[in-house]
Amino acid sequence: MATDPVHAEAIELSLEVAAERAGDLTARVYEVLFQRQPEMKLLFWRDTSGAIKGEMLMRVFEAILDFVRARQYADHLIQCEVVTHAGYDVPPKVFATFFGLVAEVVQEACGDAWTPVMTQAWKVTLADLDYYVTHPEQVPA
Repeated sequence: MATDPVHAEAIELSLEVAAERAGDLTARVYEVLFQRQPEMKLLFWRDTSGAIKGEMLMRVFEAILDFVRARQYADHLIQCEVVTHAGYDVPPKVFATFFGLVAEVVQEACGDAWTPVMTQAWKVTLADLDYYVTHPEQVPA
C-alpha cells in the first residue's frame, strides 16, 4: 500500500514549512501531549533536558518520511514501537493518538501555508499509519 506521490510530497512540504516557521517542534508536541494525556508526563521524569523527547520526535519524523516514500522500515518499526511502548506503560490508545497530534502541531506551525492537499495527505497517511498502530502483531495483506 504505497503512498500517492502527491500526498508524499505534501507531507514532506508540510514538515519543511513547519520546520522553517517554527523550528524544533518538540516542546509544542509534548506540551499538547501532556495537556491531553497528563499521565504521560510522569514517564518523562528523567528527561530534564528534553533530549529524550527530541530524539523520539526526530524518529517519528524519520518514520513518517520513510512511510510516505520508500517504506523500507517504518511499518515494521511502528508495530515494534507499539509493543515496546506498552512495556513503558504507554497504552496503545495513547500511542495511537501521537501521529495525529504531530500532524496537528505541524498544521499549526504551517499556519497560512497549510493547504487542502496537505489536509488530505495527512488524513490518508494517518489512516494508513493507524493500521500498523492497531495491528502490531499482523503483517498487512
